[in-house]
Amino acid sequence: MHSTEPFLLPASLAKRSRALPFEAKSLDDGVFEGYASLFNREDLGHDVIAPGAFRESLLNRGAARIKMLFQHDPAEPIGVWDEIREDARGLYVRGRLTTAVAKAREVLALMRAGALDGLSIGFKAVKARRDASTGVRRLEKVDLWEISVVTFPMLPGARVESVKTRPFAVTAPTMREFERWLTRDAGLTRTEARAVLRSGFPGLKALRDASRTFDDDAVLASRFRDAARLMLHA
Repeated sequence: MHSTEPFLLPASLAKRSRALPFEAKSLDDGVFEGYASLFNREDLGHDVIAPGAFRESLLNRGAARIKMLFQHDPAEPIGVWDEIREDARGLYVRGRLTTAVAKAREVLALMRAGALDGLSIGFKAVKARRDASTGVRRLEKVDLWEISVVTFPMLPGARVESVKTRPFAVTAPTMREFERWLTRDAGLTRTEARAVLRSGFPGLKALRDASRTFDDDAVLASRFRDAARLMLHA
């Protein structure tokens, strides 16, 4: 392939897609980080990315203009990249799955289960040279267009290490989880939290009336709103 080659297709359609397992230092309600490419490592398509290959493309385009797709499908954007940069190891990325989108929620669930852990870059080669004896192509400058979450990686790499999710984002909480939220974030005592679990807000109000605690309804409602806001942005 030469410097004017077209945008690369998914691995199932073109052998030169660049994919590897991603490393997520954290995965907090759709936020993840890792490496979309590793320098000086040959992939199954006999391509090697040289350090600095992405520099010019990142300066010209920036993270905001590089798309996050699922399986390289332009019809399935699933989030946005907040940070893309080169370091000594490779192409570091940090992005957010848009969990208001159904496909992004599916991807997050699969990441959490460890069933989906690959990243693949879509690009156009701008400057490359091939070793005639080995057939290995060294990519010295590429125009990065998109980074996809994919099923089958082409390069070995780090895996997801931890998954953190927003409270109650996927399933209804257990009684213990809800009690913990009431005490930790809403600021209730354990007795008050259990009154809420038994009888809802009227149970809490009755308990406070009996114990001569006189927070008015507006103050109490404000505390619940603040706690709910913490839950949404945790």
